[in-house]
Amino acid sequence: MVLLIVDAYFLFFSNFTLEVEREIANKLSNGDKNPVKITLKGNFSFKSDLVVIDEFPVQLQLRDKNFNCDKLEPIFKHEIKYDVEPKTRGVYQFGKIHVLVNSQFKLIQRKISYDKSQSVKVYPSFIQYKKYAFLALNDRLQEVGVKKVRRLGGATEFEQIREYVPGDDIRRINWKATSRRQTLLMNHYETEKSQNIYFLIDKGRMMHAPFNGMALFDYAINSALVMAGIAQGKGDKSGLITFSNLIGSFITANERRENISTISEALYSQETRLRETDFLRLYKNVRIRIKRRSLLMMFTNFESNTTLQRQLPYLKALAHHHVLVLILFENAEVKQLAEKSTSGMKNIYDQTTAEHHILEKSRIRMELSKNGIYTILTEPQNLTINTINKYLELKAKGAI
Repeated sequence: MVLLIVDAYFLFFSNFTLEVEREIANKLSNGDKNPVKITLKGNFSFKSDLVVIDEFPVQLQLRDKNFNCDKLEPIFKHEIKYDVEPKTRGVYQFGKIHVLVNSQFKLIQRKISYDKSQSVKVYPSFIQYKKYAFLALNDRLQEVGVKKVRRLGGATEFEQIREYVPGDDIRRINWKATSRRQTLLMNHYETEKSQNIYFLIDKGRMMHAPFNGMALFDYAINSALVMAGIAQGKGDKSGLITFSNLIGSFITANERRENISTISEALYSQETRLRETDFLRLYKNVRIRIKRRSLLMMFTNFESNTTLQRQLPYLKALAHHHVLVLILFENAEVKQLAEKSTSGMKNIYDQTTAEHHILEKSRIRMELSKNGIYTILTEPQNLTINTINKYLELKAKGAI
């Protein structure tokens, strides 16, 4: 009883101060780890143990994450650092910070709450955008798995005349300049710029499917933002179309510096619609609004060849007027199920179903290729890398 009374005195009647602050960015990046820091400043007359409980936004589904701060000196400054990884876009509401204070004997615990409520918006992955934009600017995309593509010719623009370097294409030797300077000089070309690149994002029900807690639609949004930055860095013009049974956002391709911010704001507010996608409506809008031949990178998904056949006439029509790249998703879990060894009737049935699903995806890709439509079949986690590779490949071939 004496210890209990002493504990109660220290916690409720002694003079001590405790300040709590939460530091978090004014916007978070979807699908990435975002740092959060809680700073505790205390002036106690005793050594203490603290338990800190932060009220997380409901979207994060973190109900049992507490932070223990043990054996703190009477006068202390302590920092708690953790990461939050949002899986959906929107407004996230952080609430109060609760601190449970224990004195030396730990017989009584005092709860102190601090109203640190704040709203934070979660945007498409600007962390990935900055990362890839920086690497592209410094010609270091190979560090993250992007293939180095050799230009094969096609649409090029003359840049300068320079001296011959062993390994250069001898067909580009400028003989007139060589005869005047008495040394081999080369015509140097760069890939043609100022081409229109449109990112078409399907908002239909097939894009609502989740992978690792995040919808395929959000993977597509993050990738489209990164690709817009890469394209702008390459001197091309980026545009955006979102569509389902209706046309959503339409941003005309342009090279203005603020274009990336405009695309990011448009992508922030997009939501999937649990309806069948209307590719006919998409085709009509593209024909009316996009007059110049452009590269259309379409993020969508088909689960069966039958579904594809219904939309194939409209896709072929788009490919007739533009360079169309269809970006489809491969189910990584189904792929793992098909590849692992198994036994038992039910497991064999599941594996057979998985193999049929993979075969169907292969048929879809073959059908699209047969009709002159470029295709990327990728797992969601490799979406951005594979999309960049295809874009650079088409640029190098002069297909755009």
